[in-house]
Amino acid sequence: MSVTPVTEQSETAAPSRPGAGTPRPYRFPVFETRILPNGLRLTVANVPAYPVVTTLAVIEAGATRDPRDCEGLAQFVTRALTEGTRDMDALQLATRLEMLGTTIDTGADWDSAIVQLTALSSRIDDAMNVLAEVLRHPAFPEQELERMRAERRADLAQLRAEPRGLSDVFFSRLLYEPASRFARLAGGDERSVERLTRDEVVRYHAQYYRPDATALMLVGDIDIEAAVRLATLYFGDWTGSAPPVTEPSAAQRHLEPRVHLVHKSDAPQSEVRVGHVAIPRLHDDYFPVVVMNAILGGLFSSRLNLNLREEHAYTYGAHSAFDWRRAASPFEVSTAVETAVTADALREIVHEITRIREAPVSETELSLAVSYLIGVFPIRFETTAEVAGGLANVEIFRLPNSYFDSYRERVQSVTADDVLRVARAHLDPGRLQVVVVGDADAIREPIAALGLGPITVYEPTDDDIA
Repeated sequence: MSVTPVTEQSETAAPSRPGAGTPRPYRFPVFETRILPNGLRLTVANVPAYPVVTTLAVIEAGATRDPRDCEGLAQFVTRALTEGTRDMDALQLATRLEMLGTTIDTGADWDSAIVQLTALSSRIDDAMNVLAEVLRHPAFPEQELERMRAERRADLAQLRAEPRGLSDVFFSRLLYEPASRFARLAGGDERSVERLTRDEVVRYHAQYYRPDATALMLVGDIDIEAAVRLATLYFGDWTGSAPPVTEPSAAQRHLEPRVHLVHKSDAPQSEVRVGHVAIPRLHDDYFPVVVMNAILGGLFSSRLNLNLREEHAYTYGAHSAFDWRRAASPFEVSTAVETAVTADALREIVHEITRIREAPVSETELSLAVSYLIGVFPIRFETTAEVAGGLANVEIFRLPNSYFDSYRERVQSVTADDVLRVARAHLDPGRLQVVVVGDADAIREPIAALGLGPITVYEPTDDDIA
């Protein structure tokens, strides 16, 4: 009996890694839009594979509509919607939702307010009735509003005590010009929250929660005619018109590079934010910018993360992102590093932002970013709620109806030259604002040696910033 000898190579060689397969075809669910006589927009995607229906209302009542000195009102109103209605107190509303086997989720970002619930398709009539009651006839009981004010005060206290939250607060405040709504917290601060009286809440709701400012998404086991019937039944007699949308100023506060140090004495590490005002969500360069950011700092294998984490061990992770809005959106690099390497980390961050503007990215980097983006795209829409959220983005950002069907092809078509072009066009080292929350006494001199711009030191309690 002969035995084939085992060679050293066969003992140690690992099997070759399989290559990425061809992405499977994907089509976003077909949807149709109708407009009711009162101006309410209804978008329906019939997805009969699931015996549920997600109903999501998008209202033009985001934080950009907050009155000056009443910042946080939009978020306050959306939270208060579920604290009782004209016909049900909070407990009765919760009980009714429990009987339907659902909950209502609410929230407000910069551009819009959202109210959403998912229920069995057999209970969608009752669910729409509850949703209409919550949207159209909230009670806003004073005792619940006072509880919510107290909760916001507690949130702010925690935000200001925690370096990560503090860095985000100062970055937004110092990025946009003082008159911009974006320079103040979306949820309001200690002073504005005290002005969020019941009269202000009622006035805001009456002004902005109107049918012509509302879009209703229904996704699941329901067809367009049934959806129109339900929407007409529960929203058809809703009247009134909301004021036209006026986008806030999105001008950057400082047009030259600057460094802002928020002093936390004896802090063992520094929270770092670096960025500037960039482009709005609805922009011709959106797709190449998404790919460019994935390569720069959007993926675990991105340049920033490989540099700061893998090569230099400065951090557990470094990340870059565009916080997309209808107005000009902020580009931001974020990380946390030990105090001793703060200046070194900043040097490498600026180096990577500069480097991606100097030469085309490699085909390997491009392929990895593109493959990831087109590969995860279908996973983002596996449930009716996720599909409804996608349709909400079409409404909020005024995207074309073909956006989802062309997404993967648009990403796939991005070239290395496209990445270089948009990096040069939309990343500007000459306008970078650096915000660091840490021990200013320990980090100021090393950062000054980098020449990133004039340095200003703040205390965490500083509210009025010149």
